[in-house]
Amino acid sequence: MGWILGILLALVIFFIIVDILDLNRFVVRTRKVVSDKIKKPVTLVFLSDLHNQCYGKENKKLLRAIAKQAPDFVVCGGDMIIGQPGRENGNAVRFMDEIARNYTCFYALGNHEYRTAVFPDTYGKMYEEYTTPLKEKGVVFLRNEGVFLEEYNLEIKGLEIDKHFYKKFTVVPMEDNYVEDTLGKKNEECFTLLLAHNPDYFPKYEKYGAELTLSGHLHGGLVRFPFCGGIASPAVRFFPRYNGGMYRRNGKTMIVSCGLGTHTLPVRIFNPGELTVIKIEPAE
Repeated sequence: MGWILGILLALVIFFIIVDILDLNRFVVRTRKVVSDKIKKPVTLVFLSDLHNQCYGKENKKLLRAIAKQAPDFVVCGGDMIIGQPGRENGNAVRFMDEIARNYTCFYALGNHEYRTAVFPDTYGKMYEEYTTPLKEKGVVFLRNEGVFLEEYNLEIKGLEIDKHFYKKFTVVPMEDNYVEDTLGKKNEECFTLLLAHNPDYFPKYEKYGAELTLSGHLHGGLVRFPFCGGIASPAVRFFPRYNGGMYRRNGKTMIVSCGLGTHTLPVRIFNPGELTVIKIEPAE
């Protein structure tokens, strides 16, 4: 019996060490997408779920890694802050300020920014205090709207879904036409990049016609193992289907970032933060 307890204790210590290491490091993952709708190659950095994390003083490690990629622009999938009443999000504010100073940035809200925006009675001026300085520096916030980049024949759209689609324990059904009713019809002549924070609804994003959807939200499943991927969701569900990586459905692609930080549960085991680099190239 003693040796069993010894093994269990050793495993607990091992997983604690891995968790501490993975909570304080990130990896760079590069994904490639090819389309005959793209006019010229484009490299972008996708940021998601920082949750006020800091890698090195003033996030210098993360900023250096982004600069090394020399992106044409940066897209943000949301949850860079922690949406809690009275929360101080200084790391996220300073990091996004540096992003805004150095790159063109398109930003769709995650559920944390969303709730600070729609519930001011609870969160006060948190949303305005975070977003107004970034808007002044040129960050483009896409709240159920899009921007067309003619140079690439690329349209970036930011989808903001209702709070009930973030319900815990279950995936709430989404109406078939919800995305189109929210964003308007897709332009079939251009490549559409959809920023949609919650990956659970990939079948709906694919039906809308987005050639590429970028999501986050699930933090890589918190704990990742070979062959089974992420094992849990911050929404308290086990083995979420779209927990991290690249997925394809009917010729459409979704890339799910494992995110850069955590909130509430400080758990990232075999699951370091992820800086996602995406290269979109014309078909030959």
